[in-house]
Amino acid sequence: MVDVPAQCAAGCEPRYASAAAAGADLRAVLQCPLSLGPGERGSVPTGVRLAIPAGYEGQVRPRSGLAIKHGVTVLNAPGTIDSDYRGEIHVLLVNTSRQRYTVEDGDRIAQLVIAPVARARFVHEENGLAGSDRGEGGFGSTGR
Repeated sequence: MVDVPAQCAAGCEPRYASAAAAGADLRAVLQCPLSLGPGERGSVPTGVRLAIPAGYEGQVRPRSGLAIKHGVTVLNAPGTIDSDYRGEIHVLLVNTSRQRYTVEDGDRIAQLVIAPVARARFVHEENGLAGSDRGEGGFGSTGR
């Protein structure tokens, strides 16, 4: 368990929908509904500010129900919230469907996962990288 101090507009605290949920729901905090036409995207405020401990990140992920029912998903999934960010969390939604979708105040629009972060130390390798079975094979190179 990681304690993550939160500052939120009334009623918009991230909440887990079940005892075993990995992600806490993020809700829209809107003065008026936000309408997204087919292919349109928008930044949706949540009213949430976090103080994520060093060594962790927040991951903003799509809600599967919103994606399957309405074709609306998080554009930069997963979005990353760095531990030193203190601004309001906004969710970048995109409407991939053929119908207009309207986000209302209080709608569950994404989920927030808090996860540990491993930091790499990048070093210049003068003699090239060590080989591997895959080599430089790119997309689709490992089979079906």
